[in-house]
Amino acid sequence: METEKPLNALVVDDSGIMRKLVMRALTESRLARFAFIEATDGADAFAKCQAQPVDIIFVDWNMPNINGIDFVGKVRETEKRHVPVIMITTERTMGKVEEAMTNAGVDAYVCKPFTTEVLTQKLEPVLARCAAPVEAGFFSKLVGKLS
Repeated sequence: METEKPLNALVVDDSGIMRKLVMRALTESRLARFAFIEATDGADAFAKCQAQPVDIIFVDWNMPNINGIDFVGKVRETEKRHVPVIMITTERTMGKVEEAMTNAGVDAYVCKPFTTEVLTQKLEPVLARCAAPVEAGFFSKLVGKLS
């Protein structure tokens, strides 16, 4: 499903190669049109969130400066509207998944390595939940009033 206006997707990972893989998989998913914003760690990502509107965030857990969990906590403390966060990480234990989903407020959890299909499966319900109460336009809740 395409939207007229792309979703501002913040992709946060200290690996440039991993950021490119995430962006390619999102583009291949065809769930939305994305305008990508890249960040190298949680500190860089938080600064970018403050400087421009972000509609959805894809974040790694293990990064220098501010890790993914601490970054999500900062976002949740300061956000004016709920921004969906998908954690994409090598952390696989149930304790880590529970910490991210329950304590930090992550909307979906994807383990590396992942495929486009897995990312699509995890992202579809997140986008559907965000759009469900909105009658006009699939992504209008995500995009909100950006003017």
